[in-house]
Amino acid sequence: MKRTKKQTKRTLKIPLVNAGRKDSFFETVYDVVRLIPRGRATSYGAIAAYIGTKLSARMVGWALSGAGSSCPSVPAHRVVNRNGMLSGKHHFGGPDVMENLLKKEGIRVKDDIIIDFEKVFWDPAVEIAL
Repeated sequence: MKRTKKQTKRTLKIPLVNAGRKDSFFETVYDVVRLIPRGRATSYGAIAAYIGTKLSARMVGWALSGAGSSCPSVPAHRVVNRNGMLSGKHHFGGPDVMENLLKKEGIRVKDDIIIDFEKVFWDPAVEIAL
């Protein structure tokens, strides 16, 4: 996906290997998700590929299921499946919470799927650099 003029590549320094830290994978996922701008969304797989664990999309989802108590907060509502479906919505405390959070940011959702997902898709491999 091509960047528009408003999108700029950010430099990110995420320690992909945190020696001695039990939660390093989760923390790395949280660090990437915190960079997703308001009004944009990405997929579990895009995050997994970016952090070098391409086959770990489900683990990214697992990490985000426990992100609710993280400090600073993790905007996990901005991460959906590869088709733009709100597949993790049951982790938000109510059936419409994730959808409402996305709508507050201007993302249109219908039948639990982001409308025009390709237009709001944020690819960390394109938007940020290690």
